[in-house]
Amino acid sequence: MSYRRDNRNSRSAVFDDALEEGGLRASSSYPHNINEHDNDKAINSLQDRVIFLKRLTGDIHEEVESHNRLLDRMGNKMDISRGIMSGTMDRFKMVFEKKSGRRTCILAGVFVVSFVIIYYLIRYLIPLWLWIQVILLHFLRNSIV
Repeated sequence: MSYRRDNRNSRSAVFDDALEEGGLRASSSYPHNINEHDNDKAINSLQDRVIFLKRLTGDIHEEVESHNRLLDRMGNKMDISRGIMSGTMDRFKMVFEKKSGRRTCILAGVFVVSFVIIYYLIRYLIPLWLWIQVILLHFLRNSIV
């Protein structure tokens, strides 16, 4: 509070001296106290805005820092994954360079493909076969009677 009072006193001294030296006179229709009061309101409003903007920039800074940490962790994990994948690709290259390894991979591929084909045949053809049996059974019952 005393800082504001001192600030008001120094401000009024500066403005009063400037008015006297420059030869400018304040308008008599606006009292000096009302102008000071309006100035104080404007200063308080600006101070509130500055405090708000300072908090906002602090929050933005914290958000940017957290995103940077997240991106750093993601980058480190991507580097680890890249290393693992390159090691796996090197092993595949070594396997495919040998004829016996190539035959083993082809054999494994044939087993996988045949397993997938058998799976889909069982999944879709057995229900179809069951429906055919139900229809035939129903037809035979009706024809016997």
